Amino acid sequence: MKLELRDVRFQYPTGVLALDGVSLSIGSGEAVALIGENGAGKTTLAKLLNGLLRPTSGTVLVGEDDTRRHTPAQLSRRVGFVFQNPDDQLFARTVRDEVAFGPRNQRLSSGEVQARVDRALDDVGLRPAIDRHPYDLTAPERKRVALAAALAMHTPALILDEPTIGQDAGGVDRLGALVDGLHAEGRTLIAITHDVDFCLEHFERVVVMAGGRILADGPATEVLKDLERLQQAQVEPPELVQLALGLGWETMPHTPDEFAVLLANHRT
Repeated sequence: MKLELRDVRFQYPTGVLALDGVSLSIGSGEAVALIGENGAGKTTLAKLLNGLLRPTSGTVLVGEDDTRRHTPAQLSRRVGFVFQNPDDQLFARTVRDEVAFGPRNQRLSSGEVQARVDRALDDVGLRPAIDRHPYDLTAPERKRVALAAALAMHTPALILDEPTIGQDAGGVDRLGALVDGLHAEGRTLIAITHDVDFCLEHFERVVVMAGGRILADGPATEVLKDLERLQQAQVEPPELVQLALGLGWETMPHTPDEFAVLLANHRT
């Protein structure tokens, strides 16, 4: 699922200009991380991609379709969105019903709905909580319920807003494996995140935003070693990049394992 913004401006009713002439093309199957300080325009950009917001000017395309010509409900079948705060989107009385809501609206058979619910809850590690009320769960668990609900829709594109916030190390590892798996399946993935270590390890492309504009856009290892651009966006580089730069390396590792291999090679 290709996603595209063409010279997009978005101004809130309060007068705040959140996006100022942004053009961005995300190819089908790409995994892209949006980074930048709060207020940079990242979440506004993401909400434009599934019709929760409409551009003040410019064009937003989902596939070949202009988002102005489709309702958010129609676009949600193609672009899933997991909010930063899960309480903004959870409403059902059980985890089962929450995750099943989207597939049921797709008029799938009861067997297919249940299969999707089970698979999504297995993916996020919450199958044992299937009959519990979402608000009896912890905040990190509720976030995983919201993620499962989006996964069960099988949308070709998925947006994750600050997915690692509140997750423990095990939860972050599970999320990383899930992102890698969805990418391998050919889903289009977008993450809005302040977790630059996570985006270095799991996203192939990084877009840096500040003041409603794009400052940098390219391969994760290249963008995340551009200290000048990161400083303009008030973003600290990942720890692995800082270590590699401190050692004078040209090649940037994505993961601790890659760092260890590179370190061993430099010692030989």
